[in-house]
Amino acid sequence: MKKRFAVILAAGQGTRMKSKLYKVLHPILDRPMIQYVIDALKPAKLEKLVTIVGHGAERVKAEIGTNSEFVLQEEQLGTAHAVLQAADILKNKTGTTIVVCGDTPLIKPETYEKLFEHHELSGSKATILTTIIKNPTGYGRVIRNESGEVERIVEHKDADDKEKSVNEINTGTYCFDNEALFSALKKVNNNNAQQEYYLPDVIEILKAENEKVTAFTTEDDEETTGINDRVALAHAENLMKIRINEAHLRNGVTITDPNNTYIGPDVTIDQDVIVYPGTVITGKTHIETEAVIGPHTEIESCTIGTGTVIRQSVIKNSKIGNDVNIGPFAHIRPETSIGDDVRVGNFVEIKKSTIGNTTKVPHLSYIGDAKLGKGINIGCGTITVNYDGVNKHLTTIEDNSFIGCNSNLVAPVTIEEGSYVAAGSTITDDVPKDSLAIARARQTNKEGYVAKLKK
Repeated sequence: MKKRFAVILAAGQGTRMKSKLYKVLHPILDRPMIQYVIDALKPAKLEKLVTIVGHGAERVKAEIGTNSEFVLQEEQLGTAHAVLQAADILKNKTGTTIVVCGDTPLIKPETYEKLFEHHELSGSKATILTTIIKNPTGYGRVIRNESGEVERIVEHKDADDKEKSVNEINTGTYCFDNEALFSALKKVNNNNAQQEYYLPDVIEILKAENEKVTAFTTEDDEETTGINDRVALAHAENLMKIRINEAHLRNGVTITDPNNTYIGPDVTIDQDVIVYPGTVITGKTHIETEAVIGPHTEIESCTIGTGTVIRQSVIKNSKIGNDVNIGPFAHIRPETSIGDDVRVGNFVEIKKSTIGNTTKVPHLSYIGDAKLGKGINIGCGTITVNYDGVNKHLTTIEDNSFIGCNSNLVAPVTIEEGSYVAAGSTITDDVPKDSLAIARARQTNKEGYVAKLKK
């Protein structure tokens, strides 16, 4: 197989997005659109991947990291000029170079592979990725000769009536013989209204030199959607959502309302999980079999165990065990680990805490910076008072303890195994094993006091 290289065009600011965020960094289901392009190219086993950056170069580079080499296009003088910036890295290499736009996140790995294969097997110097659309108005038409080779690309404004009737369009993605590409790029001029150097001119140059130029057509026209504004971004996100949800459905996941369920590209879900509407699952989340998620639940970068039920809740960067019941209206904050058979009820917030097996935090409690053992019952309204205004401190509650309602546990403090804390207590000292801690004022009844007030 020939060596393969890739150039991603990502220098544009994307003014039509009307945003301070550079176009290729706009997210689709919690992932920057350019990352989809990079991930789709990875199976092609590239020797080198070069991203052409311009506006927001440092931020784009920070987002992509080591997945690519970078070249700065200081002035945006057109697509041919952009590719030419990669000459120092690629110009003397033998093989195939694919040129793709960083704002086309829907092209599948299989399509890139078929494009590479078509180009290499046909012996072409250039191959254009094309598609067929019902209304090609505004797009460059691909005109083929009788043998099926590309004769030329005609922009809509320059096309005659016969050419305008052609429904095959140029998607802006190309494969080139690498040496032929950089040789032709030197010959591209800017004799046009925009005074820019356009990559499609390379096709004309190669044709004028009697080189073979072909096209490979993808059947899915929506796959080649380019994103230039927020309308296109929303459309692309919807298409990606459908693609991801359908993959999970085919793998045995029940999604009761796919139109109102949002699952990120890095999420993995086992068979026989049920996902209800209004649910958003993102990051590197894994959900094990027979879990029930939603409705109206947000999960980010979590592991969810077998048989766990989560309803109307928010969970981030945490590990949830098997057969756990969470919600409704619970908030599990980062760095929390919840064991098996745990109950976390309504209006409970847990932050950076460990909860042991079979422990119950039923409702209206805050558990922060805490280590809870197994078999504990946390009464309604309990608070681990973890912050002294400067530092956070740890609360430890050992196995089989019972914390009464409306208790304040002022950290650092330890409730030892099997102990009870009386309702309404504010605990500031450690509680020994199997003890009852009571820390509240003794009740006083003043009989007849209300009658005096009324006088």
